[in-house]
Amino acid sequence: LNLKSVDSLPGYAETNPKLNISGTVYESDGKTPADNVILYIYHTNRDGIYKPSENPIGWENRHGQHRGWLVTNAKGEYSFYTFRPAPYPQVQESEHIHMYVKEPNKIPYYIDNYIFRSDPTLKQEDINSQSKRGGSGLINLLAQNGILTAKRDIVLGLNIPNYDE
Repeated sequence: LNLKSVDSLPGYAETNPKLNISGTVYESDGKTPADNVILYIYHTNRDGIYKPSENPIGWENRHGQHRGWLVTNAKGEYSFYTFRPAPYPQVQESEHIHMYVKEPNKIPYYIDNYIFRSDPTLKQEDINSQSKRGGSGLINLLAQNGILTAKRDIVLGLNIPNYDE
């Protein structure tokens, strides 16, 4: 895999509303930028389904085609372009984007989902149920040049059970 710190997920070009989420990943001290950290992102389509492509490979059968991998640069930065996912059609769960973190020499772990303050299906209990794994996943979307943008910084190991073992 030739991973980059900036990439677009499948479906970005043809699907609206468009999103760009960026941030910095920090070491567990919350200050030192963390380079060479792999991030795995996935989310539903605009119907709230994890729909695979015609010829799915790997985790696509379970996570759908709207997924991708990034690696942080020397300044700990990452950025991805995608579109706003829809909530699940039959379940009371708000719009969200999943992310897993893979640090060098560590077992991968998930961090709190990205959830959107402007999501009409977002409930206070969704916000309260976040355990702030890696920091808060609650983000504010701002419209800039036809794209909804947001920033989320991540602190490695923050609120991750058994992180130092």
